[in-house]
Amino acid sequence: MKKYQISDLSVHLFWDVDISNLSFEKSAQYLIERVAYLGDLSDWLIIRSVYDERRIKQVILNMRYLDERSLHFYALVFDVPKESFRCYKLRQSGKIPLPF
Repeated sequence: MKKYQISDLSVHLFWDVDISNLSFEKSAQYLIERVAYLGDLSDWLIIRSVYDERRIKQVILNMRYLDERSLHFYALVFDVPKESFRCYKLRQSGKIPLPF
């Protein structure tokens, strides 16, 4: 199994941070959220190989914002109803966070 570095992920994920301050151990939630929201397939495959499915699922279920397409994708990937996602509940309550 290949040992990945943060630099293996797409550069556009980290336009606002210094990647030298990130690590897969300490920045797990941040990295999973960035890949879930802005990543491409290669980023997703790296995250899936670095973290176990339970951890990825927990982070994504608790994200405050996902676009509609991503919400449906992750609902299928994790085999959970979209109503289980925090972002869905926030959207239904009218407390939609801004996507930026």
